[in-house]
Amino acid sequence: QVQLVESGGGLVQAGGSLRLSCAASGRIFSIYDMGWFRQAPGKEREFVGGISWNGGSTYYADSVKGRFTISRDNAKNMVYLQMNSLKPEDTAVYYCAVDRLRSSKSPEKYDYWGQGTQVTVSS
Repeated sequence: QVQLVESGGGLVQAGGSLRLSCAASGRIFSIYDMGWFRQAPGKEREFVGGISWNGGSTYYADSVKGRFTISRDNAKNMVYLQMNSLKPEDTAVYYCAVDRLRSSKSPEKYDYWGQGTQVTVSS
């Protein structure tokens, strides 16, 4: 019932910033917690952060806490990932996804994955 499209990825130098966007279809978007994940070549999909259905709370992986910020605008069916102080280790395909439950961190608990957007951070 939900379709997601990520955008905003690109190539940046270490220390730079990017803002990723996730556009969701439908007006039921606002009832779901949302998460951001990333996957680098040869590695498993990794939880980046999540945001509650109403944007009232956020939670992050230790690797990005203090550098990344998740926000959402339910009126526009949008979720954002602001990434600052980027490191080469952040290079990955970034995905947004719908949390089937609430406050989940495992990719197995999410549905309605987007196609992903590539983020490459050069050293």
